[in-house]
Amino acid sequence: MLREDVRELFKKNNALLNGHFKLSSGLHSDTYFQSALILQHPKEAERLGEELAKKIRENNVKVDAVVSPATGGVVIGQEMGGALGVRAIFTERVGGKVLLRRGFSVNENEKVLVVEDVITTGLSTREVIEMLKANGAQVVAVASLVDRSAGKVDFGVPRFSLLSLEVKSYKEEDCPMCKKGGVAVKHGSRK
Repeated sequence: MLREDVRELFKKNNALLNGHFKLSSGLHSDTYFQSALILQHPKEAERLGEELAKKIRENNVKVDAVVSPATGGVVIGQEMGGALGVRAIFTERVGGKVLLRRGFSVNENEKVLVVEDVITTGLSTREVIEMLKANGAQVVAVASLVDRSAGKVDFGVPRFSLLSLEVKSYKEEDCPMCKKGGVAVKHGSRK
């Protein structure tokens, strides 16, 4: 699947939004990727999961489990687990802290792939990586549908995405849309 195919899929599903948005990171942007509008369609979710899993296999990354941050990464994480033939679990944010709940756990030295829908600053992904390492897992790679940083965010492990591009993001005080009197819309899952 080519990068332009992924962009077109987002457009076709009205999942590539233009306007004035407050991202989960707190940054503002005129572009928002609402991957849930694509992932609500099981066949599309399966296809995207398989395409992303293909990158993992082609690069000989050995994976024992997939871990995704809730809420955005859960569906694509499940699809990646299925495509790679490994279990897929997710983290949750409780009291501002990322945790494994619902009886989920990782084993000592278990090779884990962290899967996210969209990466902007990488904060959620970093929190998941740190929690997994603290629990003894070995994070071997990061994968996402969209990388808004064009590969600039470094996780210290290989990273893979279906669509990597630089999308401008601004601190609220530097946001040109705010300076023109615009009000940002919040779609993200983090408060």
